[in-house]
Amino acid sequence: MSGNGKHDSWSAGRSYDHYMGRWSRLIAREFVSWLNAPLDADWADIGCGTGALTETILDMAKPKSVVGLDLSEGFVMHAREAITDERARFEVGSAQDLPLPDNTIDVSTSALALNFVPDKLQALAELRRITRPGGTISFYVWDYPGGGMGFIDAFWKAAASIDPAAEDLDEALRFPFCTPEGLQTLCTEAQLPGASIHALEVDTVFPGFEEFWHPFTLGAGPAPGYCMNLTEEKRDELKAKLRDQLDTGGEIRLPARAFAVRYQQP
Repeated sequence: MSGNGKHDSWSAGRSYDHYMGRWSRLIAREFVSWLNAPLDADWADIGCGTGALTETILDMAKPKSVVGLDLSEGFVMHAREAITDERARFEVGSAQDLPLPDNTIDVSTSALALNFVPDKLQALAELRRITRPGGTISFYVWDYPGGGMGFIDAFWKAAASIDPAAEDLDEALRFPFCTPEGLQTLCTEAQLPGASIHALEVDTVFPGFEEFWHPFTLGAGPAPGYCMNLTEEKRDELKAKLRDQLDTGGEIRLPARAFAVRYQQP
């Protein structure tokens, strides 16, 4: 698989929230509902980003506590400002070396982040380490290979049609393990036998083409990072290509699908 992440810009919390956060919140609600975790649990949200999943846990799961960790200081700062619930705290930390004690978490989870972790097996070993016996290990990733993040899939296909080099940046090629079969293999290798896998689906809805295009100009995330590194001429060409494909003069509705994994610690 390609590890090409040169446009993975994660520092601008507000910009990334506008690009992906609103859709992350929709899928997070589907995930928390499906997970059906016990009340009054201690949670860890690994790769918490701007706090979309943490916010949903606080709203829906009635946790005792939630600790959110992310490598991006900008994301952590954004989450601290946006979420002031006393049950939550946010820290800068690596998924591969979690600053949490052994056997202290009831529900360890990761939302839409595991694909960006270089050593996934180490990250899942860390989730096993921090999770109490009988606790739950869980995570979910976008279905990039299946075009399950429709607006991103449309962007990269249009980009590749005018710049063949863009194909190597497409998450569909970079993250081929984000399928039920790939996730099952990963879980087996990570000593999570019998983990259950479930598809989560929502729609991403944009009032019009300009609302679809604007988040790609904010620079936060792989596709926006690529977009804003183009020359103005090339960026205008890409915008025109997408407009031809998607603009019908009204609402643009595209699918969003993720695959979720749940495993109960022995």
